[in-house]
Amino acid sequence: MGVRQEPKGRSTDLLGDLVVSGERAGRVAGRTRPTARATRSARVEGRNRSAHAVLRNEGNEVKRKGRREVTAADGTDEAGARAPVAGSGGTDPRDPVEGSGRRSTGPSEGTTGEASDSPTVSTKLARIAEMARKAPGMALTTLAHHIDVEWLHEAYRRTRKDGAVGVDGQDADAYGRQLESNLRSLLERAKSGSYQAPPVRRVYIPKGDGSQRPIGIPTFEDKVLQRAVAMVLEAVYEQDFLPCSFGFRPGRSALQALKSLRDAAMAMQGGWVVEVDIRKFFDTLDHRHLREILGHRIRDGTLLRLIGKWLHAGVQEEGAIRASDVGTPQGGVISPLLANIYLHEVLDLWFEREVRPRLRGGATLVRYADDFVIVLSEEQDARRVMEVLPKRFGRYGLTLHPDKTRLVPFKRPPRFPPNGGGGGEEPGTFDLLGFTHHWARSLKGNWVIKQRTADDRLARALRRVADWCRLNRHRPVREQSQELTAKVHGHYAYFGIEGNSSLIATFAHFVGKIWHKWLSRRSRKRTLSWAAMNQLLQRYPLPPPRLVHRYAIP
Repeated sequence: MGVRQEPKGRSTDLLGDLVVSGERAGRVAGRTRPTARATRSARVEGRNRSAHAVLRNEGNEVKRKGRREVTAADGTDEAGARAPVAGSGGTDPRDPVEGSGRRSTGPSEGTTGEASDSPTVSTKLARIAEMARKAPGMALTTLAHHIDVEWLHEAYRRTRKDGAVGVDGQDADAYGRQLESNLRSLLERAKSGSYQAPPVRRVYIPKGDGSQRPIGIPTFEDKVLQRAVAMVLEAVYEQDFLPCSFGFRPGRSALQALKSLRDAAMAMQGGWVVEVDIRKFFDTLDHRHLREILGHRIRDGTLLRLIGKWLHAGVQEEGAIRASDVGTPQGGVISPLLANIYLHEVLDLWFEREVRPRLRGGATLVRYADDFVIVLSEEQDARRVMEVLPKRFGRYGLTLHPDKTRLVPFKRPPRFPPNGGGGGEEPGTFDLLGFTHHWARSLKGNWVIKQRTADDRLARALRRVADWCRLNRHRPVREQSQELTAKVHGHYAYFGIEGNSSLIATFAHFVGKIWHKWLSRRSRKRTLSWAAMNQLLQRYPLPPPRLVHRYAIP
C-alpha cells in the first residue's frame, strides 16, 4: 500500500539490505572496471548517503535484539498481553470492537462455548442442557456434583493463560506447576464451603469519551473456579436465553447482532429506534435482585454460595479493599454471564411477554450484553416504550443515561421525493457496537441501511495505533510491519462489512501516515521523506483495504 502525498524533504531510505548491497557494489566499483550494474549501485549509494546514520541505528537495534527487546505488551493494551499496569489501560472485556487483531475481544477470559476435550465433561454438559430444556420453568437443585477434578481440568484448559495476575501475583505458569494438587485442593474447598473468594485487583482503561472504565482482575485460581461454575450455568441458561441476545454466548457474535438488526430494520422499512444506554450497569447491578433471578432457575446451594462470595469479595485498589452490595466487576469470568442472566429477566422476557403483545406495529429488540436498541414501526409504540423503559429498569436498581438514551426517527426515505425536493424530514442515525447506522442509496439506486465505523471508534483505533508506533518506533522495521499488519487485519475483520469501504480505506491511509510520522522521529538529525516511505511500503506493505463481511444489497 502506498501513500500518495509526498511533501518535500530529504530522502532517508530505511531499507537496510538494499542500501548495504548498494554500498558493497560501490566498493567493488572502486576497485574494478565499472559495469552497468556497479554504476547503478553507485547511484543508489549517492542517493541514500544521508540515510547511513539511520541504517546504523537499525543494524545496532538488530544486534541488541538478543539482549533485551521491548515488546508491544510493555507499553500497550493489546488483548491477552501481559498484565496491564494500574492506570495504564487494558482491553475492555465487554467491548467487542477493541483488540489487536490477534484475538477476538469477547469475554475477557476465553470462551465458554468451545467444545470440550473431555468426553466425560461433554456428556455431563449435554445432560445438564437436556435436563434444563425438558423442564423450562423448574428450579434445578442438584448441579454442583457434576464439578469434579476432570471438570476443573477442563475449566483450566478454557481459562486464558496469558491474562493479568490478581492480588496474589500468581500467574498460570506458577499455578500449573502443581496443577493436580492445586485442582484437588480447590475442589475440596469449593465443595466444603471453606473457599474464600479473594478480592479482585482494580485497574482502569480509557473510554472513548475520555473517562475511565474500572476493570476487576481475579486471581488465576479464582478464574478457574469461575469458569467451572460458568460452564454449569451456561448449559442451563442457554436453553432459556432468547434469540435477541447476542453478547458473550457460544456461537454468537457482535457481527451477528449487527446483521440481525439490519435485516429486521430493512424488512420493517425502518421506523423509530429507541437507542438506550444503561448508566454504569456493571457497577450498579443489584445483588438482591440478582439472587432472586438466579433462584428462579438455580437452587443448588453450593453454586449459589460461590456466586454470593464472588459478589461480596470486593475490590482492592491502592492497597485498600472495598466491598459493596451492588455491582459485579468487569473482567471477571462469570460477570458477563451474570449480566446476561440479569438482563434476560429485566429486559428480554419482559419485552417479549409484556411489551410486544401490546404494540400496534412490528418491533425488534437486539441486545449485546448491556448495549441494546429497539426498532419499532409505529411512532406511538416507540414513544410508549420510551416512556416505560426508565420505570422498568428503575424497579431493578438500574438507571438510563438521560443524554444517551433517545428516540431516533429512522423511516426509509421515499424512493422518488415529491416535486423533486428532499421529501420531508431526513431520517436520523444511531450507533450500536461501534457502527453508525444510516440510510443510503445502493449502487442500484435503492434505499438500504448501511453501517459505517462510528467516528469515535475510528478515532480511538487510530489513537491506539499512534500510541503503539510511538512506543515501538525503536524496533526493527520488519517487526513493526508484522505487528501493524496484525492490527490492520484485526480492524478489517470487524469493521470490514459491506457499505463501510470508504472508512476502511481511511483507516488504512492514516495508519500509513502515522507509521511514517513515528519512523521519521527515530533520529533527531534526519527525517524520512515520503519517497523513501513509499519505497519502504513496497518492501513491507501494509494490508490493503478489504471487505470481509458482505451482505446481499438490493
